[in-house]
Amino acid sequence: MLDAPHAASTTHSSPLSHADALTFALTRLHDLPALTGGALGTEDVAAIVAEASRMAEEVLSPAAPRPTATAASSRTAASAPPRTTRRRQAWREGGWQSLPAPAEHGGQGLPQALWVAVLERASSADMAFMLLPILSAGAIELLAKHATPDQAARYLPPLVSAEWNGTMCLTEPQSGSDLSTLRTKAVPDGNGGFRVSGQKIYISFGEHDLTPNTLHLVLARLPDAPPGSRGISLFAVPKMLRDGRHNGVRCGGIERKPGIHAAPTCTMLFEEAEAELIGEPHRGLPAMFAMMNNARLAVGVEGVGQAARALDLAEAYAETRIQGGAAIARHADVARMLSEMRAVTLAARFLALDCAVALDRGDADRAALLTPIVKAWCTDRGIEVASIGVQVHGGAGYVEDSGAAQIWRDSRIAAIYEGTNGIQAMDLAARKLPKLLPAFRALAEEAAAADPLLAGPSAALARAAETVSTSPDPGEGAVPLLDAAGWILGGAWLARAAALEPGFAEASRFFLRRILPRAASRLQEATAATEG
Repeated sequence: MLDAPHAASTTHSSPLSHADALTFALTRLHDLPALTGGALGTEDVAAIVAEASRMAEEVLSPAAPRPTATAASSRTAASAPPRTTRRRQAWREGGWQSLPAPAEHGGQGLPQALWVAVLERASSADMAFMLLPILSAGAIELLAKHATPDQAARYLPPLVSAEWNGTMCLTEPQSGSDLSTLRTKAVPDGNGGFRVSGQKIYISFGEHDLTPNTLHLVLARLPDAPPGSRGISLFAVPKMLRDGRHNGVRCGGIERKPGIHAAPTCTMLFEEAEAELIGEPHRGLPAMFAMMNNARLAVGVEGVGQAARALDLAEAYAETRIQGGAAIARHADVARMLSEMRAVTLAARFLALDCAVALDRGDADRAALLTPIVKAWCTDRGIEVASIGVQVHGGAGYVEDSGAAQIWRDSRIAAIYEGTNGIQAMDLAARKLPKLLPAFRALAEEAAAADPLLAGPSAALARAAETVSTSPDPGEGAVPLLDAAGWILGGAWLARAAALEPGFAEASRFFLRRILPRAASRLQEATAATEG
């Protein structure tokens, strides 16, 4: 399994593998079987997580042949290597895409938290490939909530079965985070449909040969659109039309980038492409948020997965690399780095699952607060843990053969796409906290009760949240506030885990005594920023 190197390090590491830790979190930290009304038992949860780990190891794992670049027959056409095609086929045949999808549309209707566990294992093995199903999952959620019954009947089955894939087409050359400047146009065609024209950039899997069709979900303006973001509508634009014709959409270029090489990042050109309106006119952005929030949680989980993979490689290397007559895992500074990697990975895992369980419980306020924290804090930690992993390897980590450098390169994008981490912090401080400050205080109070060492930091977090969110410019302290929230809330979940399972005690002690103090400095930074 993916976690074999983790389990092999018996002196320093937790005896629980990644799969064991996920099953523990789903069944003991959160009683997922009870949440499903008994539809899923503890054994069912364990079996699904174990099978996801087996699939990740045997099909997606870096231990298996893995592409370092997408083969391109030209700058505008992406041809997947045969091994990527095999991975996609195994993903589809295993029914993994359908796991969280609504049963009425061919899905299994299983909890979001279980999907998050599967995503962590799979993205740990191959982050680039997993962008394909992550975006399709977001498209499924969007269509399930906002498509007409006829649209759902036509578009959802091939997406749920992973026959097709979905994309998110928002960004334009002049319009990154500021969608109010979006220029793509949609014109009624006189037959009830629309023709979309414009350019979208940074579209993951916008062009490829892995599926026979791609459904692009495109933000565009109607002729009577009011200015700004309130005038944006949402359209479904399939690559291939029902009569077999190629739609007016093509790839205008494939980006060169330092990581996630096996995921083509494309410029997409829409040239009077046939399209259907999804949802109400001029209400496209609220509809798109269903896909965006789904993807933001998934990207946070990518951070956890990369941290877990970096930990596996670092532990395996440190146990076998002999220096000074002993494995470097026994050297004090390397042991410190490994302990930090373990503790942070566990805290990030438990925090991401908390957000997913909130969605399953219908706790919209908790999920709204946790989504930006998970997206930003977990991806920042993924980068840091990957960097520490390179350091554990020493010189071997800076060359490609060890695999540590690829994790480092791949993880860096997660803090950027689906809304940069600075945008996540602004979302928390300026949009969420003013409306949900009591719910945030409740999160802090929960954290305080997890361990005496968390009482002071949690109280300080609640005070800082009020100070920053009510300041004239919440953006001044937004990033350090979010960072502190992640350290405190993640540490609280690790403390709860240690109270239930001795296998987490060492990681919890390390986190609370040696890592948690970072939260105090971040809170000081957050509040000082509001003082001018």
